[in-house]
Amino acid sequence: MVGQTISHYRVIEKLGGGGMGVVYKAEDTELGRFVALKFLPEDVAQDPQALERFRREARAASALNHPNICTIHEIGKHEGRSFIVMEFLDGMTLKHRIGGKPMEIEEVLSQGIEIADALDAAHSAGIVHRDIKPANIFVTKRGHAKILDFGLAKVVPVIGNLGEAGPTAASTVTLEEHLTSPGQAVGTIAYMSPEQVRAKELDARTDLFSFGAVLYEMAPGTLPFRGESSGVIFKTILDGTPTPAVRLNPDLPPKLEDIINKCLEKDRNLRYQHAADIRTNLQRLKRDTESRNSAATVAATPVARKPGLWVGVGVAVVFLAAVGWGVYSYLIPKPAPFQRIEITQLTNNGKVSTAAISPDGKYVAYAVNEVGEYWGSQHRESLWVRQVMGGDVQVAPPADVTYFGITFARDGDFLYAARSESKNRGVCCFLYKMPILGGAGKQLIVRVDSKSDAFARRKEAGVCAEP
Repeated sequence: MVGQTISHYRVIEKLGGGGMGVVYKAEDTELGRFVALKFLPEDVAQDPQALERFRREARAASALNHPNICTIHEIGKHEGRSFIVMEFLDGMTLKHRIGGKPMEIEEVLSQGIEIADALDAAHSAGIVHRDIKPANIFVTKRGHAKILDFGLAKVVPVIGNLGEAGPTAASTVTLEEHLTSPGQAVGTIAYMSPEQVRAKELDARTDLFSFGAVLYEMAPGTLPFRGESSGVIFKTILDGTPTPAVRLNPDLPPKLEDIINKCLEKDRNLRYQHAADIRTNLQRLKRDTESRNSAATVAATPVARKPGLWVGVGVAVVFLAAVGWGVYSYLIPKPAPFQRIEITQLTNNGKVSTAAISPDGKYVAYAVNEVGEYWGSQHRESLWVRQVMGGDVQVAPPADVTYFGITFARDGDFLYAARSESKNRGVCCFLYKMPILGGAGKQLIVRVDSKSDAFARRKEAGVCAEP
């Protein structure tokens, strides 16, 4: 295969292979970029079920456009063998990155946030991965996580909208019946959820259990469920309790162990229900950890204490410096106000319709017009929060609404925004309170009248104060 040209891809080298695929690095001769070509192994290429799983991987992953999910460019055939063209990733799998050793807490949190965000995107599209494990997560050389291998993915009704799944979910469930035998567990044993072990009907929460197992392994460097045989591991998953991660790695924040334990709840009704909630908790923990580390660094800075002569020298140096600064300030002309101001552009898409800055100046909330037609019939807006020194978090997904009156709470943890549906824009509005790092919002006031500017006046009167 190496040296051959397949379609317009010149195969350069073999990257690796397993039971469900052989991957090659190739050059796209038309676009001048490197890609990865994934072929079914020859011994399973004629298996209809394996071929359908292979195609399903391409369909599932290509339906998702997310920076932490490996991009699928196309699917094709060469001499009767199907292949998938994927983005070429330079780095290593999370399995090799862990290597049986604890990872740095900053890396665990950063990559955990990215994995949770990718799962949230997949689950929002009704796609359950069903095989989340370190070997299916890639870590690039820049330290970013990417979810791979949707070969066992399944489309299911989204939790909370089972009655609205429609024909797409129904047809996919029918397809699944032909690809797996009744009562057959799918996935990788050590990362299976209890419902996977029992071969029950699965939903997105099975990925959250597997993600908890991955987070656990990242933290102390060992698996939460271990055993000398598949039966022993199955029993541990169903009835056992993992050794507390903080006992194996005392440097872990206790809150991280709380997050992991909630992911690993055996009753899926007591588990996290949405990947977005895990992402929010990890983001909050990352923020608090960074704040504590900064404070500890300042507190640990040594202060020289010298007796006798050195005290006199220090006083003299301070006095001379003060005199020098006074002379400098008197002789050197002062710059005009704002002469040295720096302006940094935060967005460049031209679609921001309204914005607000948090009281501490660390966050900016803004609404994005996803369509660009402000008063048109297709107007859709989403709500975002940007940490000025960090990245963006989507607080509210795109919807047929308009936001106005965005305001931060005084403590900076919550955001208030009035929202009106496009069909009733400016007439019937609703006031919401939302966490700035994402999560479920809470409706506070119904029928806010934007035309009379009642929202602004009520806010001044204290109606919008945090309850």
